[in-house]
Amino acid sequence: MYFKKLVGEHIYLSPTSVEDAEKYTKWLNDFETTDYIGQSTKIYTVENEKNFLENCSKKENGVTLGIIKLDNDELIGNCGLKDIDSIGRTATLGIFIGDKEERNKGYGAEAIKLLLDYGFNYLNLNEINLDVYSFNERAIKCYEKVGFKEYGRRRECEYLNGKYYDLISMDILKSEFKENYIKNKNI
Repeated sequence: MYFKKLVGEHIYLSPTSVEDAEKYTKWLNDFETTDYIGQSTKIYTVENEKNFLENCSKKENGVTLGIIKLDNDELIGNCGLKDIDSIGRTATLGIFIGDKEERNKGYGAEAIKLLLDYGFNYLNLNEINLDVYSFNERAIKCYEKVGFKEYGRRRECEYLNGKYYDLISMDILKSEFKENYIKNKNI
């Protein structure tokens, strides 16, 4: 069961459901997903994923949401803000589209815009940041498209499949984000 917390044009973001543990476990044990989000060294079980999903709503300094298609209520990925600092007004964004058939269709960019709107206009954040592997050109283009800018790079600090890669740090400021993407706003 999903809830339309943040509604966009083609997707909505819903609180996560423990009933999706098996789907998440499948995605998080697939190198085509995990190589790009830095999770390939981990082994996921359905039980561990159930525990994670049950605890998502209990986190005081983060929000985790499922990415759901509006036309068929199908879960296609996950996104969220973590390490929310209400004093410094910062947070770290994370996202993945787990369903391979739904990649490269703009759903990731739309989910990010919904999170940015929520983070800046409801959580009163001033800066939202993320880290991305240098080889993940698809993600870098997506982040740049929605307004993120590179502010740093750690050279050859991430090891994956026998090779070292740079980790690129990007961010966006509230003053750089002028759009309203959440369609179900009341005010």
